[in-house]
Amino acid sequence: MLKQGAPLSATHNAENQAPPLKDYNLFDGDLALVEALHREGASWSASRAREFGGLLGGEEAIRWGVEANQNPPVLQTHDRFGNRRDEVEFHPSWHELMRLSVKYGIHSLPWADPIGGAHVARAALMSMAGQNEAGHTCPLSMTYASVAALRKQPDVAREWVPRILPMEYDQRCAPSSKKTGVLLGMGMTEKQGGSDVRANTTAADPIGGGEYLLTGHKWFCSAPMCDAFLVLAQAPAGLSCFLLPRWTPDGEKNRFYLQRLKNKLGNRANASCEVEFLGTWAQLVGPEGRGVATIIEMVNHTRLDCVLGSTGLLRQALTQAIHHSRHRSAFGKLLAEQPLMQNVLADLAIESEGATVLAMRLARAFDNQERAFARLGTAVAKYWVAKRGASHVAEALECLGGNGYVEESIMPRLYREAPLNSIWEGSGNVNCLDVLRAIRKEPESLDALLAEVALARGGDRRLDEFVGRIAMNAEERGARRLTESLALALQASLLVRFSPAAVADAFCGSRLGGEWGHSFGTLGDGADLNGIVRRALA
Repeated sequence: MLKQGAPLSATHNAENQAPPLKDYNLFDGDLALVEALHREGASWSASRAREFGGLLGGEEAIRWGVEANQNPPVLQTHDRFGNRRDEVEFHPSWHELMRLSVKYGIHSLPWADPIGGAHVARAALMSMAGQNEAGHTCPLSMTYASVAALRKQPDVAREWVPRILPMEYDQRCAPSSKKTGVLLGMGMTEKQGGSDVRANTTAADPIGGGEYLLTGHKWFCSAPMCDAFLVLAQAPAGLSCFLLPRWTPDGEKNRFYLQRLKNKLGNRANASCEVEFLGTWAQLVGPEGRGVATIIEMVNHTRLDCVLGSTGLLRQALTQAIHHSRHRSAFGKLLAEQPLMQNVLADLAIESEGATVLAMRLARAFDNQERAFARLGTAVAKYWVAKRGASHVAEALECLGGNGYVEESIMPRLYREAPLNSIWEGSGNVNCLDVLRAIRKEPESLDALLAEVALARGGDRRLDEFVGRIAMNAEERGARRLTESLALALQASLLVRFSPAAVADAFCGSRLGGEWGHSFGTLGDGADLNGIVRRALA
């Protein structure tokens, strides 16, 4: 029986809880990103990145991300009279995020303002946007990457690229000629082939003047409310690349039939769709029979965005873990003051910084047209950084305990998102096979990557010894081991050259020196745990 006058709310006081992480700047708090932006040639964009980072860390933008995921897109196949509609409706918060990211040029900055460091500047913006809400970056990424493929067909590029460049989001479903800006998606995979795009059965029948009618079914069409799509189909001369718009040149809706939305593990705010073509109008991009060679120009850029997307997830997971640990107490002191938690946080931090320096160096390769280095480096980084995402986010979630396991925190959303970049644009095995293909057919790409690693020669004995042990074995069954070794060597080289000694030493000692445990939080006794964590979240 309660004593007279005992306050019923006494047990409801929320004590020893971390405050919500809001009103912080995603750029200023990330010293590794700030340094990389300047080092890789995009100092001119620092004010843009700082402004964008402040907006993303604000309470309003954080709410947009939450609401966009709580209210997933809805497919409307028909109107109330039974007419085909084939549209996807998004929550207003999705459109707010799209409007913000388009305003800052994530979809077109290097093409709209092609000055030195533009890809690096965009890379910083992209990695931050994904920290707020990863799903909306999908159409932004594909639009950015599509320009590289469109330029293989100058007449199509002249028509479409100027429509891509404007930094104004136009959400209307209308002919592209009437819109202030357009977005592009892609649809390559089919249910019978998946990543084996040469198993494609969509048929393309020529009708003259580079125009075709496509008939087939795409198993995954990303962001189906985009204005046009790059797709693969079988033309008379073989597998070819096509631009397929939602509207035909005469202003009629194209025969672009949405069948169902995918009920996905993560990426819930974004729509992925099965789509059917029945005599659907499209334009050839690149030569007939050279579809893979044409679309690979786009894929190279979207793979860079897979690296950036996973880098952002690692960063946001780390930020949440450190923030929580700096406010939550257990066993008489803050979690962040306890040696074992410090080891976990420091280990998560060096993983995040290794991803950041690698992603930004790759972006500079796109700026400088270092084709050989970008060719292999992007495939290697895409495999490794994306692969590390799931285990990293899981460990960061555990730092929050039960508080991180509930939907009110961002951690379940990050955890569901983490495997995506290992699947999109080629799963792990596909990327490793691509690494072997690059080494065999373009050996200059391996030379360029090893030359980059060699720039740190003499900086750390463990790195030198590790590089000497890499077996350049081009056998398929060892492709993952080779890809992992190249990724670690490249990350270590960049950290040794550009990051504080504490970060580089901990990375080399754990990842290269034989001290690496089977989980995060196993850094050696000499690691400067406090220094690493302080640097990680300023």
